[in-house]
Amino acid sequence: MLALVIRILVAYLLGSLIGSLIVGKFYGGVDIRKSGSGNAGSTNALRTQGKVFALWVIIIDVGKGMLAAGVVPYLPLSHAFILNSGWTAVVCGAAAIVGHVFPVFFRFHGGKGAATFLGVLLLLAWPALILALAVWALALMLSGYVSLSTLLAACSVPVYALLAPGDGFASSLFWFGLAMALFILFTHRSNIRRLVTGTENRFKRAMLLHRQR
Repeated sequence: MLALVIRILVAYLLGSLIGSLIVGKFYGGVDIRKSGSGNAGSTNALRTQGKVFALWVIIIDVGKGMLAAGVVPYLPLSHAFILNSGWTAVVCGAAAIVGHVFPVFFRFHGGKGAATFLGVLLLLAWPALILALAVWALALMLSGYVSLSTLLAACSVPVYALLAPGDGFASSLFWFGLAMALFILFTHRSNIRRLVTGTENRFKRAMLLHRQR
């Protein structure tokens, strides 16, 4: 049990390494939480600091999700697993996402978890990631809303787990996908309010049907 707790803690601390705030240290101490939407994620990084900054943010935030799901569960702490390796990877991946949103190193004020979620998915079930990215891209082209696209992409994961061959409701991917979809809905609650009121930022250049005026 202690070995599992240590793995979860390591994954959480790994998730607490926020890409935008780390990269910001190399850009003269930039803290993007004080700019734009106030979020520490890659979307706000792109809007406020540009493509190169945002690319490094994505690399770090996706990469730590991959490490949490693909490396942390197999740290040589003990051979006595309370959970099997699949469930341990799921729990550690979830801990990294929580760490990204509530980072202990940055006063529990982090991002919204989407990029780290993608990194975990890449290790757990890459076909689910492909579906999520396809849903995200299609929703973005049709609506222009990054937040709505992210929410729909997250919700596609538990649906994939139910429809794909496997254990369905009993699969670790389903419960991970469901829990993280609800968590990402929670972290995007301000975006949902703006979507409802019609004040959410829209990325019109990505819209397939948008006409230039």
